[in-house]
Amino acid sequence: MSLALIFPGQGSQTVGMGKPLADRFPEALETIQEADRILGFELSRIMWEGPDEELVQTKNAQPAILAHSVAVLRVIQERLPPVQMAAGHSLGEFSAHVAAGTLSYEDALRAVRKRGELMHEAGTQRPGRMAAFLGMDDEAAGEICREASDPDQDQVVVVANLNSSGQLVISGDVDAVGRAMEMAGDAGAKRVVPLNVSGAFHSPLMEPAGQGLRAELEAMTFKRPSFPVVSNATANPVTTGEEARDLLVKQLTSPVRWAESIQVMLQGGVTRFLELGPGSVLRGLNRRNARGVPTQSLGTPEDLAELSL
Repeated sequence: MSLALIFPGQGSQTVGMGKPLADRFPEALETIQEADRILGFELSRIMWEGPDEELVQTKNAQPAILAHSVAVLRVIQERLPPVQMAAGHSLGEFSAHVAAGTLSYEDALRAVRKRGELMHEAGTQRPGRMAAFLGMDDEAAGEICREASDPDQDQVVVVANLNSSGQLVISGDVDAVGRAMEMAGDAGAKRVVPLNVSGAFHSPLMEPAGQGLRAELEAMTFKRPSFPVVSNATANPVTTGEEARDLLVKQLTSPVRWAESIQVMLQGGVTRFLELGPGSVLRGLNRRNARGVPTQSLGTPEDLAELSL
């Protein structure tokens, strides 16, 4: 068996996340309480009690998901066979680098808390939106985004997430995204779904956030990963700390090449995936991205009881 770890991104959070795990496993409780101490506020309360309006705020959701993912990792790490590769969807790439030892848990928590604040600020300064296209191929969506953009009016929309065949997300200025949504419907997209987010993530509108994140990460120590982490921005394995730092910044303004990342892992010999953290979004995507390859989601004590390694 060649094992890969994959880590979910923003949108996987739910009120109560991690509580059953912390009640059952001391390592999980300590991991989440450690996040409270590092960040200086009760992230655990927001995770376990909400309200949802507070948890979904980008600055809270991102450290919450990372803490849950690392809690799962610490519970099972003694049982894990050697890991061949890892990857994380957007925010989840930080979790993957914690797993690989590139970045300490403390630094990653501080980084994603700041990342969330910067992304929200960028969305406030230049409002944007995102929308999912279902049942449309990547090239057609890219062409629609080019047609819907208006450089003369400084209006841009781009493909932001390439999640699986026929499932992608666009991101950009409000009017440009609106035009693209209308065009996609006319071009035969099966569904066009506006997303409830606070900005145009993974688009050029996040450039100010990228600058702020670079300054934050420059003050942190990045080590050589103990196993390759496939980058969202390039879909290539990252094997040095400096490259990891640069690509975590680039990721904010680049598309998440998730489907391609999974293919790279499969081509590298991966024969099993474990999704660590809340929800099962990535397992769902693997039904298309990695047909027939076992993928197990681990986020609750019940999930861990079913784990066989």
